[in-house]
Amino acid sequence: MLIVDAHLDLAWNALQWNRDLLQTVNTIRTIESGMPGKGRALGTVSLPEMRRGRVAVCFATLLARSTGRAAPHIDFSSPTQAYGIAQGQLAYYRALEREGHICILAKGDALQKHIIAWQQWEAAGALEDAAPPLGFVISMEGADPIRDPDQLAEWVAAGLRLIGPTHYGPGRYAGGTGTELGLTPLGRQLLVEMARLGIILDLTHFSDEAFWEAADLYHGPVIASHNNCRSLVPHQRQFTDQQLQFLFDRDGVIGVACDIWMLLPGFTAGTTNIGVGLEKVADHIDYICQLAGNSRHVALGSDLDGGFGREQSPHDLDTIADLQRVSTLLAQRGYRDEDIAAIMHGNWLRLLNDAWST
Repeated sequence: MLIVDAHLDLAWNALQWNRDLLQTVNTIRTIESGMPGKGRALGTVSLPEMRRGRVAVCFATLLARSTGRAAPHIDFSSPTQAYGIAQGQLAYYRALEREGHICILAKGDALQKHIIAWQQWEAAGALEDAAPPLGFVISMEGADPIRDPDQLAEWVAAGLRLIGPTHYGPGRYAGGTGTELGLTPLGRQLLVEMARLGIILDLTHFSDEAFWEAADLYHGPVIASHNNCRSLVPHQRQFTDQQLQFLFDRDGVIGVACDIWMLLPGFTAGTTNIGVGLEKVADHIDYICQLAGNSRHVALGSDLDGGFGREQSPHDLDTIADLQRVSTLLAQRGYRDEDIAAIMHGNWLRLLNDAWST
């Protein structure tokens, strides 16, 4: 079955982690063997594995913070540096596109043609050497690289289609995970400009305060690209039932993430993942479906390359190709084929087509 994954930090992995994502996951692990650092030699994502797993479309991020709390390879000392890093990440995606490995999707007709090509490829036998390019929708996780809201039009012209204005900590545009800060004045201006340009708002990583301020201010399409349920994992990073209901009411979609600490209450990084499997992903999917009363508002947003690897992924997932197992788990719970297809790809495709038709 085709998959749409709403959150992969591919360029960040390629450039800031120096991973050649055209290699297989096993080759990358071998190259990193003995290399110090969290997640080294344990990665789960590369382009060949995405193709093997039928991940026909992903939301591929630009990720470069500037929060005033500098950290190597992710949080930079000035917005100018963050801008340069994100521009380099975008250039990486364009280079992959020029080489024929991917196609950057920015319009509804291109998305529809892309999905038809993948469906025809599957119907013809899904030979790996004849697979279509992977489809990338360019998103930004933390809007710090946008130097000011007036610059947004330049990013849109370059292909940016989704923005999550904040990440961890006190972003330039909004309070993020681990804060109680709301929107900044720049953040309010950014949301107005996003609405004018038709850019999808990703509410992931918003503090509760920023979430509800954005909910009042922004009336365009909204999503949560990689977010789980606070009722199952009580942490500010997850969404409350009220926040989930807001997304339902706005016809948004929530992508369930695979990071174990977002699946299991109390999980501590560095401890074993034994006993935490993809069933936990299915639990969060099912919770959202039961709360909504339908399967229209939940999908996948794996975040499998978000600074960790096998050590912090479900134990029955070796690479991103194993996301296919989620469909089996849902079928075992009695989900109908059409509902499973909606969760695995259909809901994201509908949302993008609706957003891009206006």
